[in-house]
Amino acid sequence: MNDELEARLAEIEKVLYSGLPENIDKNAENAFFGQLPENMSGNIFKLITPCKDLMQRGGKRWRPLLAVLSCELAGGNTSDIYPLTPLVEFCHTASLIHDDIEDNSEERRGGAAIHIKYGLDTALNAGSWLYFHASNCIDSYEGNAELKNLLYKLYSLNLRRLHLGQAMDIAWHSKTDYIPSREEYLTMIGLKTGSLAKFAAELGFAAARKSEKEIASFGLDALEAGLAFQILDDVKNITKGNKGKNRGDDIVEGKKSLPVILCIEKKPSLKEKICGLFTRAAAEGINSPAVEECISLIIESGAAKQAEKYAEDIVGASLIKLQKNYGKNKASDLTAELFSSICGV
Repeated sequence: MNDELEARLAEIEKVLYSGLPENIDKNAENAFFGQLPENMSGNIFKLITPCKDLMQRGGKRWRPLLAVLSCELAGGNTSDIYPLTPLVEFCHTASLIHDDIEDNSEERRGGAAIHIKYGLDTALNAGSWLYFHASNCIDSYEGNAELKNLLYKLYSLNLRRLHLGQAMDIAWHSKTDYIPSREEYLTMIGLKTGSLAKFAAELGFAAARKSEKEIASFGLDALEAGLAFQILDDVKNITKGNKGKNRGDDIVEGKKSLPVILCIEKKPSLKEKICGLFTRAAAEGINSPAVEECISLIIESGAAKQAEKYAEDIVGASLIKLQKNYGKNKASDLTAELFSSICGV
């Protein structure tokens, strides 16, 4: 990632951590919660600490960076978008806390999952709070009522879409014998992963005071990049393994990813065997021989390579569309670099 993107990321980090401060003064307390009795800071940190812990472990931060670059692409002033970047990153962090509970994951970003470290009750509550805390960015934003109403509309709509996608994913991994179609899978990741990519792009265009039509159009372009990111992330899970997680843990969790779907499309006779391996892996855990056996079947079928190519084609089409619609300039070049970087192409 080049120096210009790194500089923007550094600014984003400052804004993110100002929203999860080390110390809570009365002004911050009132902004976050309204009027409270004295000596409440200990209770407040039961919310802040788990969320901040996960954020401090790293993460690509590509969603808030996409928001900033989208604002630049739309000809806006970056001072209008930086205050809104926690909206998308806090929602993403909250989703990770809840995802790990729903998937029974034990690790995240190289450490214990938040519900393992702090307890299930604390993790559930802190994650839920962070979804709502994100909206404080809108409350404190220096914009008119019309713009704030639009920001709330985008925020609430995309969170509802994210949760619908997660509902689909949960339903599928709860049924080891069910394999969704390719179209169902793309719909699911478009909701679950694509919604926050879409939201980030919409935030940037909204901060640049673009029309709702322009906001919606670029949001859909960014959703495509979100699809590619998730597909490549799914491929990596069964090939190299995702950073901070175990290789093949998607199989243990019953995730019906695109490589799995394509494998069965190519070789329908493998469906019963693969479903059986999913059942065994779920019962026996990450060290089950069923995990590696399932991975071998998928890779040997050529499905992982096919899924990777599918995602790369999405990125390629997105880059062509980006240059066609916005020309070749600094903002479009940086946005193109971000798309390529997050997808590893």
